[in-house]
This record gives sequence, structure tokens and C-alpha cells, in this order.
Amino acid sequence: MAVAEMVKLNLAGMSYEKDALLNALQRTGATEIKMHYEAENTSALTADCENLRLNLAKTDTALERLSFAVNVYVKENKIKADDELKDGFEVSYSQFMSAKDMADDMSGLVNKIDSIYAKEKELASELNKLRRTVSSAEIYSLLDYPLDIRGTEHTEFRLGTLPEKAVANLSDSELFTFKTLSGRGGERLIFAAYHKSAAQDTEKLLQEAGFSVCPFNDGCTGRDFYKALTERITEIKKEIVLNAENAYSLKDRIRDMKIYSDYLSFELEKAELSEKLRATLTTFLLEAYVPKECEEKIKNAVEEVSDAVYFEFSSPAEDEIPPTLLKNNKVVKNFEAVTNMYSPVRYGEFDPNAIMAFFYSVFLGFIMGDVGYGLLMTVLGGFVYFRTNRDTGMKRLAGVFAVGGIFAVIWGFLFNSLFGLPLFKSAVMPDAQGDMWSLTGIKIPAVLIISLLIGTVQLCAGYICKAVQCWRRGKILDGIFDGVVWALFTAGVGLAVVGLIDDFKLTVLAYAGGITAGAMLLTAMLTAGRKEKILGKFTKGFGAAYGVINFASDVLSYARLYGLMLSGAVIAQIISGYAVTGMNGGVGMLFSGNAGLVILGVVLMFIGHAFNLAIGLLGAYIHDARLQYVEFYGRFYEGEGELFAPLGSKHKYIYLNG
Repeated sequence: MAVAEMVKLNLAGMSYEKDALLNALQRTGATEIKMHYEAENTSALTADCENLRLNLAKTDTALERLSFAVNVYVKENKIKADDELKDGFEVSYSQFMSAKDMADDMSGLVNKIDSIYAKEKELASELNKLRRTVSSAEIYSLLDYPLDIRGTEHTEFRLGTLPEKAVANLSDSELFTFKTLSGRGGERLIFAAYHKSAAQDTEKLLQEAGFSVCPFNDGCTGRDFYKALTERITEIKKEIVLNAENAYSLKDRIRDMKIYSDYLSFELEKAELSEKLRATLTTFLLEAYVPKECEEKIKNAVEEVSDAVYFEFSSPAEDEIPPTLLKNNKVVKNFEAVTNMYSPVRYGEFDPNAIMAFFYSVFLGFIMGDVGYGLLMTVLGGFVYFRTNRDTGMKRLAGVFAVGGIFAVIWGFLFNSLFGLPLFKSAVMPDAQGDMWSLTGIKIPAVLIISLLIGTVQLCAGYICKAVQCWRRGKILDGIFDGVVWALFTAGVGLAVVGLIDDFKLTVLAYAGGITAGAMLLTAMLTAGRKEKILGKFTKGFGAAYGVINFASDVLSYARLYGLMLSGAVIAQIISGYAVTGMNGGVGMLFSGNAGLVILGVVLMFIGHAFNLAIGLLGAYIHDARLQYVEFYGRFYEGEGELFAPLGSKHKYIYLNG
């Protein structure tokens, strides 16, 4: 439970060894390059990043196209998916760095993939066009006459289609005749002949009737034309299959492309770092942040590359704020994501993640409050956590839910609930719906009071964290008056509330808690303005007293624990009530003896509890985090830190091992 101490690395090396030294620093995984100050007789380095950026974009685009094509082929042919399609596979450092020798091979592969992709688009476009043509040409498919029928010296011929209803309105005349050749749906194929002297009137008549001239002027018959179209469609489909097979044959290259893509990303990162470095005619200068524990590791890595390099480690200046590297165990590490969503820990600040993780898990378990739900959270969360190799947000979230599930099981036993059904004859905790406690004569739900008391415990812990924060910085009095005093005030309020519950008959706690809270509030008022002048002392003291209102508001915020817990518990009881125990003294669906109701009961239990668990987790995750951010962190947390990001540590596809 600590923030790693950082030191500053200053390094000067020969320009021709810059790339090798950066590679060595990257391999340590413990060096974050910072902007170098403008040293005398030096200039900023420049690098051509555009070609690297373009190459990376082309590689990633080709990789996406190939992966998509392979995925489609696998699904269409019901083939078991290969590991090549999965990210997060391990790659040795030597294999990663050897990717620089793959440039020509990858260039050719990218061109081949682009060619396959272009062919796929070309074939798909032609196929769509042919399908539209076939749809229009189908009505001509039985025609054994040429489609480009021509008229004579005095007669015009027209071949085309008319709506079926319009055909009945046409009739022959001395200068016009027509014949229906075939039909399809609501259309009829018409052959019309008319004397050229009546061309204008006839064309107008046909146009008004909705006549569409045959769009095909091919010299072959309608039957042959339609046959040629369908044969070409068959050929294109075969070409599409062959093209897809060509893409699938490259599936074994996906792994290499992913390694190469991440290598290009690293090369681009190094090139973009140039603006942070300084250089002379023959040397370059570099500054970086390094965890103090990694000094020897950095020293060995640098000396393996060159003897002509100067480097030293020093403490950061007082006005510098190094990046934050948290050193927590595997369990607490998952909860760092919750804090980071709010704001990362600032370097030199007290790391609250371990304490927050405990309260977050307690609250999460309290809200779910069911043995069945807790077991599902632990099993499913643990499954996702241990099956995910890379340290991703999904893995950490699964770890949070798995730990929260353990507390949900504990609370579930205390509340006597297994998917809303009682486990024992009686529960340790009061019933969330029915049990009331009398607080100075006022009936209040017992579990609501418990949730508020839990809140006071966390607020008390927040003030203790405030004290620790101050003491770490040598501010002893600030830690006492701004932390310990308010922690004791909070504890006094909690004891007073317990003493005021008539059911407990512990009035002595009410007196003890009240006296403690009053004495601490008075102390806080008298010391709040200790750093101010006369008027400031008064206003600060008054502000401390007024802050009790905000304190009461913060305590009441923990009522959301009761609300969320109650809603989930009621829904679980209703679902299990209909399915198992029956409502209003009846018999549950599962024991009704009716096969249909039994099946419906199983479906209700599965879908109902799955929905309740999902909605409960969503609400618990959000509101639990809100309590940490506002009520708990509001007591002491500063945040606004920047997480330690070592050179070359970000990989899109691979997991660099060693």
C-alpha cells in the first residue's frame, strides 16, 4: 500500500547508439522519458514520424481486413477458431525486436491482403449489379427472339414491360397492335408494332400506360441473355469463395502481423520521443523517471549496450511531480481502476486503494446481500479474472466483482438469504423490510440505521487518512486538528446514534458519544482558524460548525446502501416466491406438478435472477463508487496524478515477456 519512490535518470550517450540505448531502456519496463530542459549548446532532436505512422496505419488496416475475412470464413464454414485471432499472446523480447527484419515480408503481405480485399470488393460490386440485372431480365428469360428487335422502313417495333392493369386498357387499331408474350408478378412483357406515321401518338399512349422499353440491346435472345447472366453469377460466387480461401490461407500470418504492428508502434513511440531529447553534433541527452528500486536494473541494461555512455540518478526537484507507480498486492490492484476513473493518486500522496478496496467490497456485498448472488459473482468474476491473461480493465472489473462476491456471501448469511429464500429459521441481521428500531421514539427501518452507521465508520476512516496524509508531510498539528479531531467527532456521533436506539437500552453510549462529539466539535471550531488572523479565526470556526450540516448530508448519503439492498432483496423474494414457495400461501411453479409451470418456473428463476443480478451489480458498481469518490475521498484525497507509463509498455496485440 504505497506509491513507489521515483528518481530521475540523466543520460548522455553517442548519437549512433541512441536507438540501442532506448531499446535497452524499453526492455527494463521501468523508464518513462520526460522533457529535457534546454541545455546550453544543444538543440531538440527531430524525426520523420510520418512514414512510420503511414506504415503502421497500412499494417493495422490490412490486419483488420485479414482478421475480419478469416472470422467470416470460420463462421460460414463452421470451423473452430484458431488462437491467431486472439490478442494478448506472449512474445519474447528477442522475437519482438527481430520484427525489424520482417519489413519486406510484411510489405509484401500487406499488398497481398490489400489485393485480396480489392478483389473481394470488386466481385461483390459486380455480383450486386448482376443480381439487379437478373431481376430485370427475368421477364425476358423465355423470349426466343433477339432483344434488339429493329423496325422496318414504315413500321416501328417496341419490346418492353407494362403493368398488368394497363394491358387491359390497350387495344389494337389500324396503325397499332401489340401482343402479350409473358408475365411476372404485376408486369407483362409486351411486343408492340405501329406505323411510323402514328409514332408520336403511340409513344405518348405507351408512356402514359407505364410502358418501359427493354433496357437490354444485346444481340442474343432473351433466353440466352438471361442464361449468360446466371452463369456469370455462378462464376462470381466461385471466385468469391476462392478469394475467401486465399484470405483464410493467410491466417497463420496474423500472429506475425500483430507482432510487427506492435513493433512499429514502439518504433513510432521512439521517433515521437525525439522532441523530448536534446542533442549536440555527436551526442544526445535524455532525462527520465525511474522507480528507485530499478536503479540497478537500469544500470545493467545501459552498460550492456555501451561503455561510452554517462548516466546518473538523482532525486526529483521539489517543484517536480513525477508519475505515480502504485505498489499494491494482486487483490488491491484490481481496485486501482476504481480510483483511476476518478483521478490517479498524486506522487507523494497517501495511497488509499487498500482501505477503499475494503470498504468498496463491504458496500458491494451489503447491496447484493445474498449467498446465491455472491457465489455467482465470485465464480463468474473469478473465471473471467483467471482466464484473462492481460491486465485489462475487464480483468480488473472481474476481480472487483469476485472479491465483492465473497462479502455478498457473508452478508447473505447474515441476512439469511439464498436467491431470496431463507437459509435458516432466523437471521442474525434484522429483516430489511419489516424490522424497525425506535430512535428516540421514531420508528426507523433497522437496516437503514445499520447502513448509516456503516457510513460513519468509513467517514471516520477518511479523517484518519487525512491525518496520515498530513503526518507524512510533517504537518503534525494539521493531522491532529483536521484529521484525528474529526475522526473522534464522527465516532462520537456513531456511538450517540447507537445509544439513542431505544431497543438497545444503551443510553450510556448516547452520553459518551454526545460528549465526545461535542468536545471534538468545539475543539475543531477553536482550532480551525489557527493559521488565520483575528477575523479569520472567527469565520473559520463558524465554518467548522456549519460543516456539521454537510457532515449530516454525507452520512445520509449512505442510505443508498439500504435502498439498493432492499430493492434487490424484494425482487429476489418475488422471483423465488412465484417459482419455489408460492405466493399468498400457494404452491410454487416448480412444485405445482404441472410440466408447463415447472418449465416456466425454471425459466423464471434463471432469467429473473440473472436480470436482478445484472441490474443490482450495475447500480451497486455506480453508487458504491460514488460513495468512495464523494464521501470518502472528499475527506482527504487530492488525486490529479499521472500514472507511470514506461517506454514501450503499451501494446495493442501482444504481451511482452522478458
